[in-house]
Amino acid sequence: MVLIPGGTFLMGSDRHYPDEAPAHRVTVGDFWVDPTPVTNQQFKNFVKSTGHVTFAEAVPDPKDYPGGLPHLLFAGSLVFTPPARITNLQDWSQWWTLLKGADWRHPYGPKSNINNLDHHPVVHVTFADALAYAVWAGKDLPTEAEWEYAARGGGADGAEFAWGDEFTPGGKHMANTWQGEFPRQNLCADGFERTSPVTAFPPNGYGVYDMIGNVWEWTTDWYAPKHEADARKACCIPENPRGGCEETSYDPYLPDIKIPRKVIKGGSHLCAPNYCRRYRPAARHAEPVDTSTSHVGFRCVIRSGSEECPMMKTDASRI
Repeated sequence: MVLIPGGTFLMGSDRHYPDEAPAHRVTVGDFWVDPTPVTNQQFKNFVKSTGHVTFAEAVPDPKDYPGGLPHLLFAGSLVFTPPARITNLQDWSQWWTLLKGADWRHPYGPKSNINNLDHHPVVHVTFADALAYAVWAGKDLPTEAEWEYAARGGGADGAEFAWGDEFTPGGKHMANTWQGEFPRQNLCADGFERTSPVTAFPPNGYGVYDMIGNVWEWTTDWYAPKHEADARKACCIPENPRGGCEETSYDPYLPDIKIPRKVIKGGSHLCAPNYCRRYRPAARHAEPVDTSTSHVGFRCVIRSGSEECPMMKTDASRI
């Protein structure tokens, strides 16, 4: 793991999506973070050790989904499926398919596999799946503040991207994102159509890979539609705040469906300039805790002072 020395930074942004605002100062303590998202190989080791069955692999209980359509209650997950035509960029159902048999072992459906994807990030994991792995590994999932602080790589406050203010410095792709007109035209100028190996692109200033693009990553924070205002005095700057609460996380457009949502960070290989400019440290998105997709994964942290891991007694910056 990589040691992230604690400090105070400007979290969020006032220049992009409304839920990133207001930009505000936050303090986090020292913590260790996984240098990459958890890979298929690492998750495979976890499943082999524990027998864990992911949410996508289990048939939903009709009691948990009153009014749910019976023909949709099957083991499966959401898979990005490029549409033949597009009528409305606001209608995500045009390119997401709830596919029977899709799960972490079969990322694109029952006929696919991960035989050559050991070093790609594991996908089709819900929040509970990610947390189960973290507990098994003696770690935790990051808070939103910890995640964003690590993603910024020690750079200047307010920098647009994890590596600076230019998206492709010198024409070089720094992360796995979408090139072309989403969702039909994928130019693959960065070399990848879907996920990429977790060290395919340069690390940030802390030596951490894939904080931007490739896959979204779970955090422990409940989603809230905006950040708290900046503290008026330095003495009142919040320390590693935990974001919203379960009640603030519900989707206001689906008042009858009380499925809480957590914050995911970092954007993915599906983020494109014409659709989703969330390939930035400040960007955030609300993800239902019972939802798994082909573009969401996770990484873990250990906080300084934890009694669970002997790593904390070492002075090494990398473990």
